[in-house]
Amino acid sequence: MLELSQVTAGYGAFTALWDVSLRVAIGEAVAVVGPNGAGKTTLLRAISGLIAPRAGRIAFEGADLTGHPAYDIVAHGIAHVPEGRRLFPLLTVAENLKMGAFLPTARAHFRESLERVYTLFPVLAERQRQRAGSLSGGEQQMLAVGRALMSRPKLILFDEPSMGLAPVMVLRLFDMIARVREGGFTILIVEQNVRQVLKLVDRAYLLEVGRIKVEGRAADLAEQDFVRQAYVGL
Repeated sequence: MLELSQVTAGYGAFTALWDVSLRVAIGEAVAVVGPNGAGKTTLLRAISGLIAPRAGRIAFEGADLTGHPAYDIVAHGIAHVPEGRRLFPLLTVAENLKMGAFLPTARAHFRESLERVYTLFPVLAERQRQRAGSLSGGEQQMLAVGRALMSRPKLILFDEPSMGLAPVMVLRLFDMIARVREGGFTILIVEQNVRQVLKLVDRAYLLEVGRIKVEGRAADLAEQDFVRQAYVGL
């Protein structure tokens, strides 16, 4: 479904990613893990068109999307749940969800998508007239995911979804992402909470200083000594 081939990207004179190649098959959940500053957020920003790669190729369902603008990436079926959620705090829950369905194809199925989001996250239905900025951190994360679902994506990119959440909310968050996956969505997630994310996904890539260091099945990576010691805390 998604394939990156030797992608290099960065900001100004700084290069954050070097020759990164990865793939995500339809129906998979794949993680990219690694320390702060590894380039994980840059990777998702390059995929979603927020920055243009300096080299390499990004293909989705066989179409070359390298350098395409963000709105075109969304139109192809890729939704991005950004780090820090990036909601519209003064807009209501319902208005934030409506913003997620800005594409004509999404607007045509607005009611159906809204019902699906409210079924998945009943608390959003209860808070639909409440301003997004007044929600708890966990509720805001639900809203960010719900907004992404409103575009009717095929692939959802999650950028550090557990950041800033209390430990009990982190567990609920990963349960929530598991429910999203059960809904038939393909997932690519970057996350610092390696212990939890490796329980969720099928495969994972370890990114260090902008380069893929190792890849494999999540269960296998979780058992590798250097991963357990450096990232899982065992």
